[in-house]
Formats: sequence, C-alpha cells, structure tokens
Amino acid sequence: MRVFRTSYKDRDGQTKTVARWYIELRDHLRTVRRFPAFTDRAQSEKLGRQIERLINYRVAGEQPDAALSRWLEQIPPKLCEHFGRIGLLDKSRAASGKSLAEHVQGFEKFLLSKGDTPKQARQQASRVRKIFKGCGFVTWSGISASKIQSYLALLREKGMGKKTSNAYLKAVKHFARWMVQDGRATASPVEYLKSLDIGSDDIRRIRRPLDLDEVRRLLERTAISETRLGMTGQERSLLYRLAIETGLRANELRSLRVSSFDFRKGTVTIKGSDAKNRHEATLPLKADTAAELQVLLAGKFPSARAFKVPGKPVDMFKSDLVAAGISYQDDAGRYCDFHSLRHTTGTLLAAVGVHPKTAQDLMRHSKIDLTMNIYTHTKLESRAAAIESLPDLSLPSSQSQRKTGTDNADVTTPNDLALCLALSGGKHRTNTDSCGKTNPIYDSKTGFLNEAEGARTLNLRIDSPTL
Repeated sequence: MRVFRTSYKDRDGQTKTVARWYIELRDHLRTVRRFPAFTDRAQSEKLGRQIERLINYRVAGEQPDAALSRWLEQIPPKLCEHFGRIGLLDKSRAASGKSLAEHVQGFEKFLLSKGDTPKQARQQASRVRKIFKGCGFVTWSGISASKIQSYLALLREKGMGKKTSNAYLKAVKHFARWMVQDGRATASPVEYLKSLDIGSDDIRRIRRPLDLDEVRRLLERTAISETRLGMTGQERSLLYRLAIETGLRANELRSLRVSSFDFRKGTVTIKGSDAKNRHEATLPLKADTAAELQVLLAGKFPSARAFKVPGKPVDMFKSDLVAAGISYQDDAGRYCDFHSLRHTTGTLLAAVGVHPKTAQDLMRHSKIDLTMNIYTHTKLESRAAAIESLPDLSLPSSQSQRKTGTDNADVTTPNDLALCLALSGGKHRTNTDSCGKTNPIYDSKTGFLNEAEGARTLNLRIDSPTL
C-alpha cells in the first residue's frame, strides 16, 4: 500500500501539492487501484488498512467480520458503490451504501413478492418513509433508535394513537430485519425498541355490535329500499347478512366471485391473496342464506364479482342504518360502521353458546383473546342474567340439612332447626303424613308446632335456579 499526494503546476508555473491524500494498492485481481482519501495522512493510512483487510477477505473467499462490516455500513455511499463496481463487495453488500430511499423501494418490492397486496406493501413502505423523513435519516448508518423513539412520542403528542404508533414502529423494525436478512446490513439498530401497551382508553374508534332486533330491522328495511352506489336493496341486504353470518371483512366480501361459492356443499371460500391473514379459508353458509345467494348469482359468469361493493362502503351503510332507525354513533360514543358487522358476528356466536375455540376458527383470528376481548361484546342484561343464574347462597349447607334427617339419628335442637328455617326465609312450613293430614311444623311468628314431628319429617331442599 502506498499513501501519497499528487502535485501540479498552476498558471504561473508554480508547483502545487493537492490537499487530499491518495491510497494506491493492488486489489483481489492484482489490479492497481487508487482511492481518494482524506487531507489527514493518518486517517488516510487507516482507510488504506481497512481496504487491505477487505481485499484479503475477498481473496480468501470469506465474508467480512463484524467489525469490518460495521465499518462498511458507515463509509460514504459512493465509496461503497465503487467497491461493488470493482468486485470487492457483492451487490447486496455494496447496496448498503445506497440511500435509504432506494432501500425502501427494494423493501416494498420484497413485500409484494412474498404475497402482500399492493395496498399493504404501499402502507408499510409509506410508514417507513415517514419515520425516516421525520428523523432526517438518509443512509443506513444514520439510523438512530433513540431518534425514532422521540419522533414517535412527538407524533403521539400531536394526536397519534398508541396503536398507530406501534404500527409505525413495527414497519420500521420489519424493514431493518429485511436489511439484515438480505445481506445489506449486519444488525438491526432498532430491534430493542418495544411496542407500547395499549389500553381500552386508547382506542380511537370504539365499535359496538348490532343487537338481534337491530340486525333484523336493518335487513328488512334495506331489502325494500332503493338502489345505492350501484347495489340494489336486495343485494345490500344479502351482503350485510353474509357479513354477519360469516364475519367476512369489506375487502374480503369485495373479492368474492361467483366461483367462490359452492352451493352443493354450502360453503364460501376466500383466497389467501384476498384474506387479511393471507391464508385461504372455507366457511360454511346457512342453508337459507345459501339458497338466496344462489338465486341472486344465477346466470352470472363464474369469474364475475358476487357483489359490487364500493371502495368505501361507509356512506352506503350509514344511509341504510338511518333508514332502519339505527344510530351510527350512540350516546356512549361507540360507532356502528361496516366493520361492526364483524363484531356482531363474534357477539352472536357467544350469545348462542358457541365454544370460544370454534368462534376463533370461524372469525379466523390467530389469538383467542382477540376473539373474546375485542369482537365479543356483552350487555348489562346478559351479565345480570348470568349473576341471577348462580345458586341461592342463602339456603342452608349440606351439613345443616343432614342434621334434620333421621339417618344416624343426629337430630337438631329446636333452636338449630329454627335457624335453618330462618335462613330459608322464615316461611310457614308444613309436612304431610301418610294419611294425607297436613301438620304445621314451623311458623315465624309462633315458633315450632309439633317439634318432634318437625324434626323427624322436615325435608329442606335446594331448588336449582331457572336459567
């Protein structure tokens, strides 16, 4: 390796020496290369030694170690690209010197190639770009986890919810992991950042399900209403009904073709490319709903869309809610939008006693707590009914009941028996003998009548509550 500075003659014929030092050495192909360095000789020599190390790794056919890799991530992009052009670095490693804007383009293409929809890929890439622009990041080496954390905190102060903040952080971490997996970087600088805990008070749009009477009103009124956004009332009514009975989302309903339905088996199938979780799913249909769908879709080509769902069905759905006398937003601030139909699905499944695991499968959730905590809603009346169905705790214990029997002759005293009867309400009790004669046993006002007979024949019983 040789470190030197060049000289030249100015217009007056005077010899001048350039301020910058240069490095001259032979690369892995034994070709003499010159690299511009710095105005400081020591720094230039240090750069030359790093290039020599890189050449040695290339000659040995090995990848640079962690220290050299970190150095490559911090050098100017032009120098890194130059290493790529002369073959010192492979294309992916040389790409680490590109701007973050170029890397994000590659990330978006990667998302599309692995099966994400164009909308999903654009959204992820857009979130990454917004973070990098807000933090002022230009190159990979400039990324700072603390700056990202501070910028997200600033966005939350301006009104961004915790859930959205977590989504932005997740996108950036996904991008960083892709950089490492694609060989463009050695380690993710943001991997240690953690998502925020989300409480129910942070949810920006709290949805409510429709109750059974509201569902019926909506379907009945919509079926006889006018055409909206290219869909007849009957089509919209059947669309809402299908959404409630299957839990399909708006985009999934929009993707359905005539061929998606198998009326012989009574099922509807969602392709993996159209499902939110990217997994194909076949869902059962109710027999009467399948019959109406078969009539509606009769005569259409298998490739035709089953429903012409508008891009944003909110206005259409709002109009049908108003026509059915249902508020879009209730007094508690909860919304009833199109996605509330999916919440209605989960709530109705719970109301009819469907096992939570079955409900999770039908809703196609990866976690049971999502099904139970987000999409299953309970009303005060149902909670009150559940409490009312508990056993009557005021009735006497089994031990007290045994003391009133004749087996083993452990008979209670009159005071014990009076206590048992008082716990059961202190009502007038009678027993009937073998001759059909009714004998009073205990009265709350007068005390025991026929005490011995009462102790022998009294039979207290705990009746099960009616559900």
